[in-house]
Amino acid sequence: MATTPPDLDAIIAAVIEELRVEAAEVRSAGGPAPAAAPPATAPAAPATAATPASAEPEVAHPQQQGPAAPPATAAEVATRSTPTPPAATPEPGAPNPAGGAAPPRTVAEASGRFTGEFGIDLPDPTDPERRRALQVADPYDAEGLANLASTTTARLGVGRSGPRPKTSSLLLFQADHGVALDAIHGSVDPDLLTRFELFSVTTRVADREEYLLRPDLGRRLSDEAKRDLQERCVKGAQVQIVVGDGLSAAAIDNNLEKILPVIEQGLTSAGIRLGTPFFVENARVGLMNDINDIVDAEVVILLIGERPGLGIADALSAYMGYRPTAGKTDADRDLLCMITEHGGTNPLEAGAYVVEFAKRMLQHQASGQQLRRLTAADD
Repeated sequence: MATTPPDLDAIIAAVIEELRVEAAEVRSAGGPAPAAAPPATAPAAPATAATPASAEPEVAHPQQQGPAAPPATAAEVATRSTPTPPAATPEPGAPNPAGGAAPPRTVAEASGRFTGEFGIDLPDPTDPERRRALQVADPYDAEGLANLASTTTARLGVGRSGPRPKTSSLLLFQADHGVALDAIHGSVDPDLLTRFELFSVTTRVADREEYLLRPDLGRRLSDEAKRDLQERCVKGAQVQIVVGDGLSAAAIDNNLEKILPVIEQGLTSAGIRLGTPFFVENARVGLMNDINDIVDAEVVILLIGERPGLGIADALSAYMGYRPTAGKTDADRDLLCMITEHGGTNPLEAGAYVVEFAKRMLQHQASGQQLRRLTAADD
């Protein structure tokens, strides 16, 4: 014999009615009343386990009822019929309906660092005190760690949060990395070049991306640059000064204004003839050879931006060579590096050192390893 599915609406209505009857009996007996169930969406029905279909005119398809399903519990009824709506969450700082301001929900709000829709205002991680702060919670030798950290700019004592770096360490790393990227992909301020009357030429590099991928092209002048040098530069000078952006435009922007006047004035006061200074975009150190094949100077000084690090992105280098030409290598050059006011050699001091080194090259007519051998007795 075919059976029909149980009528759930009738079952729910019956259970709710039973709960109401029980609540009324408890109240009449003077006991505590149970929590009232929310009103049912189904029509009321007699308090029976199952109601015949003929007694339910509102059922869409009345059929003969089969065996009734067991009644649901009160908790199931409450859950199915009327779910509890989520509590409204007040906005930060909104008045409390009970009176007064709403209490802060997060640590950021409690500390006053919450800035609304734009997030949380954190201290600057590049602040000198925060940059050098030791963050190891319980070091084995606190004094030893402090002494070690004071001798270097390396990232020591940064601490960990479980297997991860602390938030302040990560933010500092990201900030320094961003500065390094800006230095590499930036360009030298044209007003600075104008103040020092430096005309600009370029190498065989097409753009900055190619410069990073093809160092060899940064060691060769473009054909147009060769024509410009041939037309505009003094030939046969004792010292030729060249400025190149290299891997850090910030190094030129931050140091050239201090170091270049010291070099020019020091050499001029010593009676040394200078060539026509100029600027090379997308320059590499080996460019010195290509340049001197045209200007034919005794000494070439190349002021060029160093590869930036995480913390110092404006360091300048001064490469010097005696009569550089095709085939000369780093062994034939001298170098003064890490010229910066941020933890390196001061550019004013570096300029004076470059002048003295250029004088030695002219005196011994050598540079690099050959100059070392010739001056070994002097040292």
